[in-house]
Amino acid sequence: MARVPADTGVRLFVTQDLSATMPRARVNNHDMYYEIHGQGDPAVCMGGWGTFCHGGARNLARGLIDRYQVLIIDYRGLADSTDDPDTEPTMALYADDVIALLDHLGWEQVHFVGLVGMGACISQEAAIVRPELVRSLVNMGAWAKADPLLYDQLELFRDVHRDCGFFAFQKFVCTMSFLPEYYNANKDKLLGPNGGWHELNGRYDTHARLVQACLEHDTTDRLEKIQAPTLIIHAGQDQVTSPRTTLPLEQGIPNAEGVLMPDIAHVVAGKDQKIAFCNVLFDFLERH
Repeated sequence: MARVPADTGVRLFVTQDLSATMPRARVNNHDMYYEIHGQGDPAVCMGGWGTFCHGGARNLARGLIDRYQVLIIDYRGLADSTDDPDTEPTMALYADDVIALLDHLGWEQVHFVGLVGMGACISQEAAIVRPELVRSLVNMGAWAKADPLLYDQLELFRDVHRDCGFFAFQKFVCTMSFLPEYYNANKDKLLGPNGGWHELNGRYDTHARLVQACLEHDTTDRLEKIQAPTLIIHAGQDQVTSPRTTLPLEQGIPNAEGVLMPDIAHVVAGKDQKIAFCNVLFDFLERH
């Protein structure tokens, strides 16, 4: 069973996956929904403006929950986590949420797997402010500070959602995030109420707060403080967070490893690409 302290004071929700617990915890002045899947050494896996919870664990790296005890979360204001709209949305705030939850669970020496933007930035902050908590760090689809192009792209995603509605945003972000071949073959499942980034449907305010944190994220002058073994994955076909934004992380974090995956877009999709990604990920994690 996943390791949950006896005195959490939270309700556990029973599912068919008996290896998973799905409680909420009051941390950092909000109610945070999380799930724990699998057994083994602890790892937290975070993506972009969505969640791996509520059935999304199937989108985790294949084999991750077979080898590790994996924590996944709803960011504040998303899905079943509450938010305080009077609190300024900074990347430090979202990192403090994760840190507070890990402290609540009593987890130490945790592998931080941050993928596709937001989760990677949160992982950087955690590795800087709580180095003893982070056993290793994986970043993909990431940046230390948004350059003008990335800054404008992030703003544009937000503005399209605000001005044209969720489904226009969904189409826009999907066309930017997947390889053309994958999008053409899978358009019907990528778009619609159950498609990509569906957690943001009807939650523009939450999306705007997540974007603000991404726009203001800046670890450029603090990367040297990251002590954890670090893997930076460069996605060669990424139209949003290309090696242009990920190389500075590899160069700025002491002893960071970099791996170029030349055929990968912003989101890893398709059987062959997922296998290649898992080979890179597990090789790194198993060495640390």
